[in-house]
Amino acid sequence: MSTLQVSVVTPDGPVLEGDFNMVSCKAESGELGILPKHAPLVAPLAISAIRLKRDNETERIAVSGGFLEVSDNQVTILAKAAEKQEDINLTRAEAAKKRAEERLQSQKDAIDHHRAELALRRAINRLNVGRS
Repeated sequence: MSTLQVSVVTPDGPVLEGDFNMVSCKAESGELGILPKHAPLVAPLAISAIRLKRDNETERIAVSGGFLEVSDNQVTILAKAAEKQEDINLTRAEAAKKRAEERLQSQKDAIDHHRAELALRRAINRLNVGRS
């Protein structure tokens, strides 16, 4: 069975590299499932979980947007930020969620409100990935 060579990279460096049977993620245009021999593709990613399947195991990575590129059985994910499921500190993620919720309650400025919404979405994503 053929596999996909997957690399997840952030501005801070590589997060994960390996061979997987399938990659599932949420692009801004909707859910994507990438299998070996997939057509070339570039897509912007939403704040979401990346699910990497190998045999009967699934690894999860929380990403805070970025881009996915597929070419010749290689999947490259260039993420603004990414954390493996086992590296997520749930206490910190819960604290970030509470801070974002408090900022949403107090913000009158549209730009600050939008930034607080994004922070809340990132925190909820990290919590969902960390708890799954």
